[in-house]
Amino acid sequence: MASIGSSRICARVQEKLCQWGHSPIFKRHSPLIVRSKFGFHSLVKNVPETRNYSLNNVAAMASPVAGCVHPCIRPEIASTATSYSTMRTQQPGSLPEYQVDPYALLEDDLKDVYVYIREALKRNTYQKDLYEISTYYFDGHGKAIRPMVAILMARAINYHIYKEKSLLPSQREVAMISEMIHTASLVHDDVIDQSDFRRGKPSVNVMWNHKKVTMAGDFILAVASMMIARLRNNDVTLVLSQVVTDLVQGEFMQLGSKETENERFSHYLTKTYRKTASLIANSVKAVTMLAGADEQLSDISYQYGRNLGLAFQLVDDLLDFVSSSSQMGKPTAADLKLGLATAPVLFACEKFPELNPMIMRRFQEPGDVEKAFELVHKSRGLEQTQFLAKQHCQEAARLANLLQESPYQKGLIVAADYVLNRMK
Repeated sequence: MASIGSSRICARVQEKLCQWGHSPIFKRHSPLIVRSKFGFHSLVKNVPETRNYSLNNVAAMASPVAGCVHPCIRPEIASTATSYSTMRTQQPGSLPEYQVDPYALLEDDLKDVYVYIREALKRNTYQKDLYEISTYYFDGHGKAIRPMVAILMARAINYHIYKEKSLLPSQREVAMISEMIHTASLVHDDVIDQSDFRRGKPSVNVMWNHKKVTMAGDFILAVASMMIARLRNNDVTLVLSQVVTDLVQGEFMQLGSKETENERFSHYLTKTYRKTASLIANSVKAVTMLAGADEQLSDISYQYGRNLGLAFQLVDDLLDFVSSSSQMGKPTAADLKLGLATAPVLFACEKFPELNPMIMRRFQEPGDVEKAFELVHKSRGLEQTQFLAKQHCQEAARLANLLQESPYQKGLIVAADYVLNRMK
């Protein structure tokens, strides 16, 4: 299993940058991170060799980014790259090779998740169209990162507390709920964005009319809400209900922008948490709570999911600039076409302030999308986005290392590697 080094993305970024006449300096590093055994009661607050990010220490640091020299070491760039990241992190470097494939490890669990989701939707409707639309994306062809991580965490926590590798039915339900909430948001996104293509096939709003698709998304959420109620756990209900609130607020935030650069990046990260990371963070927290864990262990799970979710979206925003449509299963440069300024664009503003008026007019003038795409590739925006994603993945791996060793705990570490190295 590859270490957290994102060599494939690094190579793709280098290739794209060279196309635009920019040649970043790449330098291989292979420092080891020692896997420490911490006592459970010193998990978060007193972990050695961790530190808070600050502008000064990051600006002075030549950290390897996927084997690359950190592109944010210049003070004028470092401020944007680091001032909004609140995580604590180890020195960057390679993680141990665990030789665990989470998808193989959870093959039966993930099959069950999709079978049970389709059954739950079928039980709640007798209308053929509604069933077909609502199950259109539950075909097992997605990345399944949310149910995978939820089940990995559930089994890892069960082993950590009870030395049991089994999965509680309620924990499996949370994995299903997480995928249903995510898929409902995709269905609604496709209507809002008038998408044509997703996961290598026509998007759901192309196959059916918008009114039916919108109601199908509502239906998926309604069934997920019924499943949450049947968990009969008030605390877990509150945690999972927060996810839907965050999703809606994140969508509203995406419709707006901020005047100043610093406000924009803070706005972007908050929106990213609400739209993407909240679901992963609160799902893994929920399965931990269902295991009877205390608040400290629940917070470790939450912070793992938060960092993984932020990294996932940062990589997604990066791939929108460096992957082909066939690899992504959806059009590239889609965010620019939708008028959205993601991390690569916001970082690129450091070198090319002419991007600022384009951001404010949401890339609506002729040539804005093409010009912004070009300027991002001429800047260090891709490298800076990659660096920030790597830091969040390493923090997620550090948190997973605090759990008792098991195949599922190792799977959580490998999941962070997968998020960073994925190419679609």
